[in-house]
Amino acid sequence: MTFDSRNMMFATLSNGVKMPMLGHGVYQVSQDDCERCVRDALEVGYRHIDTAQSYYNEEQVGTAIAASGIDRGETFLTSKVWLEHFGEGATRASVEESLRKLKTDYIDLMLLHQPFGDVFGAWRDLVELYGEGKVRAIGISNFYADRMVEFCEFNDVKPMVNQMERHPLNQNSELMEWEKGYGIVSEAWAPFGEGRGGLFGNHVLVDIAASHDKTTAQVMLRWNLQRGVAVIPKSVHRERMVENLDVFDFELTNEQMSAIAALDTKTSSFFSHADPKMVQWFAQMVEERKAKLRGSGN
Repeated sequence: MTFDSRNMMFATLSNGVKMPMLGHGVYQVSQDDCERCVRDALEVGYRHIDTAQSYYNEEQVGTAIAASGIDRGETFLTSKVWLEHFGEGATRASVEESLRKLKTDYIDLMLLHQPFGDVFGAWRDLVELYGEGKVRAIGISNFYADRMVEFCEFNDVKPMVNQMERHPLNQNSELMEWEKGYGIVSEAWAPFGEGRGGLFGNHVLVDIAASHDKTTAQVMLRWNLQRGVAVIPKSVHRERMVENLDVFDFELTNEQMSAIAALDTKTSSFFSHADPKMVQWFAQMVEERKAKLRGSGN
């Protein structure tokens, strides 16, 4: 089965760039599996691939896209700058390295992966790269409302996308209202919450899925899409990739949307970026990675 891309929904970013609202994510996909997964995703119809420097699979993504035979202009490519590369000069160098690994002259969307460290210095580099056409759009990831508003108010160029945890148990609806106010497109990582909290077997989602002859996974994707949130589900199985694309031939009713909205716990299924201990953990991780790089002579 091959997906007809004419059925895809698109988000128009604040600079006019159009982004497919359903993409294929490669978080936690090993280097051994990644090239095959991206090749499968492109073959069944995906045209938005989401990777990151911290996933350590940019090269495999780039190889699959280059070998696909699909015109580069038809593929929307997202990557993200990791923490140890934040800061003027360092961020530019890391993006240029990502370009090399991805085997492309430009990246469609480059995000700052976390809200910690020298985010303002990193942003200045992204703005310069955006001005040079090496990235077509720039954005942020994991910025809660307070940090996002601060970032918007103290930068001339506003983020165009904010990628956050968004699934039925943690919907970030208030954040979405702030994003709309700044013209920022909402995007979801972990749109299934990795199945935590019994999401795939949740009786509300199961009943809604049965009424449309769909799976609970398809209902979760459709729910986010209908509320204007782009999604990047991950799968290493081709049949699941096809299933995740098959969400454009049905529509949830207002009552069903409300029933899913009522599932919101307003609590992360993973961890909170506002937890001081998590901030310390990220800082320690950065220092450990820098020490490892120094030890390797790189």
